[in-house]
Amino acid sequence: MEGIRDFDEVKELLKTKQYTNLRQKMAEINAADIAVILEEMDDEDMLKVFRILPKNMAADVFSYLEVDSQQFIITSLSEKDAAGIIDNLMADDATDLLEEMPANVVKKLLANAKPDTRRDINHLLRYPEDSAGSIMTTEFVDLKEVMTVEDALKRIRRTGPDKETINICYVIDEGRRLIGLLSIRTLLLAEEDDIIGDIMERHIIAVQTLDDQEVVARTLSKYDFLALPVVDKENRLVGIVTIDDAMDVLQEEV
Repeated sequence: MEGIRDFDEVKELLKTKQYTNLRQKMAEINAADIAVILEEMDDEDMLKVFRILPKNMAADVFSYLEVDSQQFIITSLSEKDAAGIIDNLMADDATDLLEEMPANVVKKLLANAKPDTRRDINHLLRYPEDSAGSIMTTEFVDLKEVMTVEDALKRIRRTGPDKETINICYVIDEGRRLIGLLSIRTLLLAEEDDIIGDIMERHIIAVQTLDDQEVVARTLSKYDFLALPVVDKENRLVGIVTIDDAMDVLQEEV
């Protein structure tokens, strides 16, 4: 019932052009619920409401929309605004979107995206379809084994807001080779002067970039992990596959 009331109220505010009140109303609704509301609208109203969304919400709402709606919105926005959405999406979500779009549109969007975003997306686009590399995200927390717990927590606080998950942190050596992992719980319970290399877990289950995505999804499900690290042939850490991406793969298979 609440969802229906929200939809009716949003439609009424839009119809009567109460855009300030509409913006305030949208800020009170969960991003996933806003996406449901938008999907019930015609294209013109969907675009109007999406433009009204606070910028910090727009990318979250966008990630819950159906692909057709995403493509309509991204091609209707100015190149600058569209690139802003791409910049704020997780790299794997942005890659999934761009893979479905015409090459000339992709080129324009990437040209206006931030260098880091462009690099991550281009990196993911090079992997074969249905491979671990094609569904991984590059937003993860990596730590050095020589760090203290205090240094590690400072790094997580600084970089964590931009990562897809901080529940598990991955430990790499100077050559970016994956050598360990540890949970945020382990970090919080450790002493500040403990060394990461001394408290990390060295038994790692990882997948390679070219591994079949269905195998990766089943591995995640088998071990009940929230994420799996993805390494290249030299065991360098290049990304992670999260449980939500794995579930998408298994649902497509079904």
